Amino acid sequence: MHEILRLLPPGARVLDLGCATGSFREDDCAATVIRYDLDAHPTQKGSAHFVCGDARTLPFADRSFSAAILNHSLEHFEDPGIALSEVKRILDHPAYLYVAVPDASTITDRLYRWLARGGGHVNQFSDVDSLVRLIQERTTLPHVGTRLLFTSLSFMNRRNCRTRPPRRLYLVGGGLEWILRLGTFIFRKIDKLFGTRTSIYGWAFCFGAEVDFDTQPWSNTCVRCGAGHPSESVKGERRAIFGFGPRIFRCPACGTDNYFTDDQAFRWMR
Repeated sequence: MHEILRLLPPGARVLDLGCATGSFREDDCAATVIRYDLDAHPTQKGSAHFVCGDARTLPFADRSFSAAILNHSLEHFEDPGIALSEVKRILDHPAYLYVAVPDASTITDRLYRWLARGGGHVNQFSDVDSLVRLIQERTTLPHVGTRLLFTSLSFMNRRNCRTRPPRRLYLVGGGLEWILRLGTFIFRKIDKLFGTRTSIYGWAFCFGAEVDFDTQPWSNTCVRCGAGHPSESVKGERRAIFGFGPRIFRCPACGTDNYFTDDQAFRWMR
């Protein structure tokens, strides 16, 4: 996502589609950010840059945006094909499109849907090639690259709950941060040893104009804020703490401690 945002110049417009409270901070790019969602979150009400509406009928002029961000929103759309056709209509040329979705076959997405009683996931994507074809056909944008997304289990973190946590959460550790930290670490170790996909959450896709999009997996994800970080970046900034037992890194985004793994061990995954 941020590879695209960094390319947008002042005066450009980017649509954060299906954004809830926002997929990124406005100061992450120089462009004007328009947030769009079916329901207005309390933090968005009254904002001049928030529009409430359906993704199937975007109230914007043709070719009025330079980029669109669909960060974990496509799985919530009733008609993803129609929504993507609308994205095509409002994007100028050259244009950028970022899409991130959960893989419905993974343990993490099944757990999310069980805890949230569906969680609004009306589309369950599990075939990466079919999804890429759908996006290309509807938007006519070329596919730049795909990156695997590793689970952070941040949706289970009690610190992120704005209301009382669901009772089911107590059956899987109660959302305690140290349990989530240990769980994500164990998932990655299992995958490394047995060639499984227990640590995977979904995919991130980049479409459109040429972008220097990193397609290598980022296995280090934060159990609190959910941000992913390349292992080389973590080591280069001296954020990995070396000591007895598993190494720990401090999340550059929110400062939370997480167990560290080297991305090189997961380059075979898809």
